[in-house]
Amino acid sequence: MTRLMAALVVSLLPAMAVRAADWPQWRGPNRDGVWNETGILKTLPAGELKARWRVPVGPGWSSPVVFQGRVYLTDMRLDKPRAWERIQCFKESTGRLLWSRETELVYPDWAFIPEHGGGPAATPIVEAGKVYWFGRSGQVDCLDTRSGKSIWTSHLNSKYEIGVLSCRGSPLIEGNLLILSAGGKPGASVIALDKRTGDEVWKALNEIASNSSPLIITAGGRRQLIVWTDESMTSLNPTTGEVYWREPMITSNNDAIPTPVVQNNRLLIGGLMLELDAHTPTAKVLWPESRAAAKRILSNTSTPMMEGDHVYSAKSSGEFVCLEAGTGKQVWGTTNVTELKPGASIHLTPNGGSVFLFTDQGNLILARLKPQGYEEISRVHLLEPTSILFARKFAWVPPVFANRCIFARNDEELVCASLAAKR
Repeated sequence: MTRLMAALVVSLLPAMAVRAADWPQWRGPNRDGVWNETGILKTLPAGELKARWRVPVGPGWSSPVVFQGRVYLTDMRLDKPRAWERIQCFKESTGRLLWSRETELVYPDWAFIPEHGGGPAATPIVEAGKVYWFGRSGQVDCLDTRSGKSIWTSHLNSKYEIGVLSCRGSPLIEGNLLILSAGGKPGASVIALDKRTGDEVWKALNEIASNSSPLIITAGGRRQLIVWTDESMTSLNPTTGEVYWREPMITSNNDAIPTPVVQNNRLLIGGLMLELDAHTPTAKVLWPESRAAAKRILSNTSTPMMEGDHVYSAKSSGEFVCLEAGTGKQVWGTTNVTELKPGASIHLTPNGGSVFLFTDQGNLILARLKPQGYEEISRVHLLEPTSILFARKFAWVPPVFANRCIFARNDEELVCASLAAKR
């Protein structure tokens, strides 16, 4: 290679790194739902967003993840009375199936009813040539990303009492630990495994696991693992499982779904805002005054977004609102994003100065969200809703954004569409 060519390659590397970004875990690289890529459409095309590819998949509640040219997705294959949970690997550019692994497990009769929702719920996580996935009944697998070959398997359900199809929160990695919200008893609501071997390192809490996925934050001079169970909001030392602080709070499993969100010294869990101490790993509730579930749940299907001194969120009814982050006071609300109905969801992904909103109707919206109001730029229909609730159909699973594309799934297909701006 000539010096000129070498210099040209080196000069292009930073730009290439900025333009391309994978999405290796639940809610993205930083687990905050933010998409930082540039070169993205400023308005969506009229009519529909043309798919790069579509592939058939089975039912499931997990989002895809995208890493180094591959897309990983968990789903289930049913042939009643038999059921298999499955992880599939697709080529990112074409959707071609590269490998698939499945595990047969016992599904109760109710899990075969579409409205009751069987299928994997935890989104896989990829790191350093390994993909980790967490089955609904407590099986944890570490696989080689290229071949799908098993590196290790841990059956948590053989060590602890784990509820039927109760493992739903997405795993996270902290150092050499794979942290799981398992709801195991006794004392294994949260479990940390050595990600290299699958061996247990610590366990904590004797509580029922919720649908919410855990989050690591830094506050009070410490790394803190934030876990929302059906019985509390708790901060743990992610290295040891030691409890830093705990806020007892009984929440229905149907409501404890959003992921905690942090910004500066504020921690929002569902619709409960806490203030994090700057010097010690402690927290206090800011709002609302009432601890009743109806007052502290904004949406039971989607995670809110904090931007500056404001919170933007769907409500469980389908209304979209802006709140003051310091007080919880509503600044404005709109009913123009999705239909007003039980089960409505609006997933938020900020990108640059705009935000992508994905609704339960399978619509993708590009909008500007400001304290002054909601400004919709454009919208397209991306995916058919297939999940059933009260005779209605919904597209509930959050999409992911990687390498200037959107990847979205329902119970029948996985879709990839480009969001790259034309040059």
